[in-house]
Amino acid sequence: MAFYKNIKYYGKNSIYPNEQSWIASRLITLRHDLYHAIEKDRKANSLIIGSWNIRAFDGGIPRLKESHHYIAEIISQFDICAIQEVKTNLEPLKNLVKLLGPNWDYFVSDISTHKGGNSERMAFLYNTDKVFFRNLIGEIVLPTKDLIAGEQIARSPFFASFQSGWFKFSLCSAHIIYGNDLSKRAKEITVIADALTSRAEDEDQVHILLGDMNIEKPDDEVMTALKDSGLTVPNFGPTNMGGNRWFDQIAFTTKGKAERKTRLLRHGSFDWRHAVYGPHPKETAPEFTEEQIKLGMSRVELDTLLNHYEKVVKDVRDKHNKKPYKNWAKSYKRWTTDEMSDHLPIWVELEVDYSDDYLRRFLK
Repeated sequence: MAFYKNIKYYGKNSIYPNEQSWIASRLITLRHDLYHAIEKDRKANSLIIGSWNIRAFDGGIPRLKESHHYIAEIISQFDICAIQEVKTNLEPLKNLVKLLGPNWDYFVSDISTHKGGNSERMAFLYNTDKVFFRNLIGEIVLPTKDLIAGEQIARSPFFASFQSGWFKFSLCSAHIIYGNDLSKRAKEITVIADALTSRAEDEDQVHILLGDMNIEKPDDEVMTALKDSGLTVPNFGPTNMGGNRWFDQIAFTTKGKAERKTRLLRHGSFDWRHAVYGPHPKETAPEFTEEQIKLGMSRVELDTLLNHYEKVVKDVRDKHNKKPYKNWAKSYKRWTTDEMSDHLPIWVELEVDYSDDYLRRFLK
């Protein structure tokens, strides 16, 4: 559960007079949706690993304070989360960790300044009550024979080793290069996956590749490269806002020295648009009972969202010397991706207690 104490200081100015009430209602709704999507069916002694490309976090006009609360609430459902597209300024990331609470810690990579790097960082945020760091962290660097068109990977994959219960694992966060050349994307995935599967042969830990793989379709050559890598690849479905791109993936080793130590319990993506910012896809939005509505839960229609945020956004843009949107209604969907993301977060739930298996070794 994320921290909410900052909310009591909001709404003290004329720009956003009903800020407290609005954020509280959105958080109550978001908490309801997260509970039913992730927490409700969680197994005992499991680990939930998340991955989220949070669009340009925070590379433009600073996000609204409420967006940080919503992002923190979602990440708090995971025990550890890889984040892609963290930008140069680390203050937004530090603020996010504060909202998660004192039991959360983080690691962040340096800025990718070389060709294709887009001045991005990657980060791991983790709940120290559930996960501990195993003192290994770094970036994957390719040997000369594996260079892609004579170059290193555009955004160096960021990895670190952790442990939860009996489960030792290494996360490798990647943001695969974008562009018209799908074969180059596929090559990046192949060389990263090869490095992980090779390490799995010698290291008693499960290697997990996660992040924005920039996969267009479930049968394109980029997805084929991931599935042919020897990693196990669950089906997360589309993760972009349009519902037609299979961008984000979490794949993991099931062979090697840690064979039989990866038991996938559940996996999925989470569509935050049902609760915050919207516009929510009505066909998949669960309705609320009268009792739930009395408790503060609600689905907000697009017209209400447009009216609510129009003045707030205009004032924020004025403050940062930006012109107002020419067509607010047309720009709204794009603006919501700047506040939250143009990607949905994804997650896997893995079993981490193998004590029964260990004890069975001693049975006659």
